[in-house]
Amino acid sequence: MQFSTGAVFLLLPWFGGLVLGEISNDFSQCLDFFYNETPPKGINAAGYTPICQRFKNRYHFVSLYHRQHRAPLYSAYILSPADGKRPNTTWMYEPQLVSPNATPVMQPFPVPNQIYRDVKKSQAVLQDYKNSGYTRGHLNPSMHQKTIEDREATFTLTNIVPQRKGSNIATWNSLEGEVLKRFKDFCKGSMYVITGAMPYKSGAHKINNRVSVPEYMWSAYCCPSYSTSLPQSMRSFFPTYAAVGRNDRNSGQEIVPVDPNVNPSVRGYDVRQMPLETLEDILAQRLAIVWFVRSGLL
Repeated sequence: MQFSTGAVFLLLPWFGGLVLGEISNDFSQCLDFFYNETPPKGINAAGYTPICQRFKNRYHFVSLYHRQHRAPLYSAYILSPADGKRPNTTWMYEPQLVSPNATPVMQPFPVPNQIYRDVKKSQAVLQDYKNSGYTRGHLNPSMHQKTIEDREATFTLTNIVPQRKGSNIATWNSLEGEVLKRFKDFCKGSMYVITGAMPYKSGAHKINNRVSVPEYMWSAYCCPSYSTSLPQSMRSFFPTYAAVGRNDRNSGQEIVPVDPNVNPSVRGYDVRQMPLETLEDILAQRLAIVWFVRSGLL
């Protein structure tokens, strides 16, 4: 089996045509967060804004954000193990979603005033999550970011989707830990990660009638350079692998089966790990997303 290191996404409509974002038209300022500096291509979805996530005058990762649904489609980043604990930081918003003339650096949420009301028009706010039954789920988790500033930068609501507690603090968190361990144990260079949200097939599912709720979470990584002496049990996980996690315990089991033997508190929030090609097929069916693998990935 011969592995290559090239994978390129082609994303087709999810919500409708692409809007050139105030932050970036095409991620051109922050291509380093994509493998081969190649972001997803062919997006034709109304309302999307590419965001180069800038904090303290430095880019930390990227997100593709949808204003109307007040949620990201995905965040892409380079994994780097945290050198400290999860920060106790203030949640932030994206000023240039409010006004193209605003600062390009993410800012702490203001107290309720006119600025807060203007922010609320274009993006999620903390009040949306209050008593919603959902936690604030990171697409780029702070545990995958090295420095304190890198970790603080993940606490913007443009990197967040509504996620059930059983997924966020248990099954999906465990997946993030497994991916981190694979990186530490076997990656010899950068690991490029894209994590996203998969909406329901039909019907509006929102919190506070504003923020779209995903039915599933999905993630994929590429580790182009890895150990040449992988244990047999690890060989299928390199150079790429993927996963889909349930965010609704009442969803069907055709994508992610439910294990009836797990703790009831997390039952129905199962995560299914899978080859990249399997995720590709699921995204093609559910989101009309086609993931082109260019250089003989298998």
